[in-house]
Amino acid sequence: MTERAAAPNPDVKQPERPKLLQVLGPGLITGASDDDPSGIATYSQAGAQFGFGLSWVMLFSWPLMCAIQEISARIGRVTGRGIAGNLKKHYPTPVVASIVTLLVIANVINLGADLGAMGAALKLLIGGPQLVYAALFGLVTVLLEVFSRYSRYVSILKWLTLSLFAYVGVVFVVHTPWGEVARSLVIPQITFTPAYMTVVVAILGTTISPYLFFWQAAEEVEEVKERTDAKPLERAPEQATAEFSRIRWDTYIGMGFSNAVALFIILTTAATLHAHGITDIQTSSQAAEALRPIAGRFAFTIFAIGIIGTGLLALPVLAGSSAYALGETLGWHVGLARKPRRAKAFYAAIAVATLLGVLLNNSPIDPIKALFWSAVINGVVAVPVMALMMHLSSHKEAMGDFKLGRGLKIVGWLSTAVMAAAAIGLFATWGK
Repeated sequence: MTERAAAPNPDVKQPERPKLLQVLGPGLITGASDDDPSGIATYSQAGAQFGFGLSWVMLFSWPLMCAIQEISARIGRVTGRGIAGNLKKHYPTPVVASIVTLLVIANVINLGADLGAMGAALKLLIGGPQLVYAALFGLVTVLLEVFSRYSRYVSILKWLTLSLFAYVGVVFVVHTPWGEVARSLVIPQITFTPAYMTVVVAILGTTISPYLFFWQAAEEVEEVKERTDAKPLERAPEQATAEFSRIRWDTYIGMGFSNAVALFIILTTAATLHAHGITDIQTSSQAAEALRPIAGRFAFTIFAIGIIGTGLLALPVLAGSSAYALGETLGWHVGLARKPRRAKAFYAAIAVATLLGVLLNNSPIDPIKALFWSAVINGVVAVPVMALMMHLSSHKEAMGDFKLGRGLKIVGWLSTAVMAAAAIGLFATWGK
């Protein structure tokens, strides 16, 4: 969203550079959605179990996350197609179908876990029926995605990113030993135990997730459709310099915001729960409830409200990324900017994915085990998707004159290698 987003008025002096709020868009929303209730549970467990000892992971993962998300955005902006659309064009159908199927399964499980956590958080705050709250959150999300104008809905999602500041505020309410925090950030104390490695793998799997790749690329395609002067860069190479600059700033700030908030969640639970001997947290609502007697009513309330806010941000990203992937694979009309009657299958996929998430909360399936399997699936899917994206974005056939430069290629492959090692580590520690 640069200054070229609309035709300039000749009677009004136009700014030479886009304002920050114009630059921030798909990257900011993608990064913020990464701190969903399921992610909050993972970061809370890391802080509760290991104190400040895993803080370094958030600093380490930031450049890796930035690289792969920038590559995702570039693929969408250059080609005018999302990740699934590009995979379909350049790779065998069985490979694409397998990846998309696993992505959708993982997203639906994640949706169920997030809806359950949001319902539990609201129950903690005001009492009442958790399952009804979960269903209402799902209904509101679907209605907004289907019937809101795209530009207005994006504005809503941007404002929802402010809910993440709840976790920044909580850190300053509780006593935090900042000297110890600083040491943990820059001097990792790694222990090769199954428990430690499992949590490291869980953090990486939560931070670098396939649905984020699909969503950011798809939203770059939406931006092209929404702006009358914009075209895919392969057809309008003169726009490349400004667009790549916007994408880079949007992604770096969005992912930095995401990882900073995750770090603050780790710090909060380390300074409170771990310090008081509470080392086993399985859900975000458990983390909020455990905070109440230790950090006080205010910290508990802010933590619980943050769960609801981040959930409202993450639900459309999870459901939407599934619908984009399915739609591009199956040849549907896709896009949140389309009228419902012009993309019936796409919007139906969003509604069905959300409904299945609601139903998971009314089933005998253990939500904790379901979330574990979601993390396993994400870990399995992330590596081949990242490898295919790196291959795709490095070749002229797919990206034309905009194939990756050396620096981004090196960090992108490093990110892929780290996720492969994380997946191997997950299976190596399985059952131990």
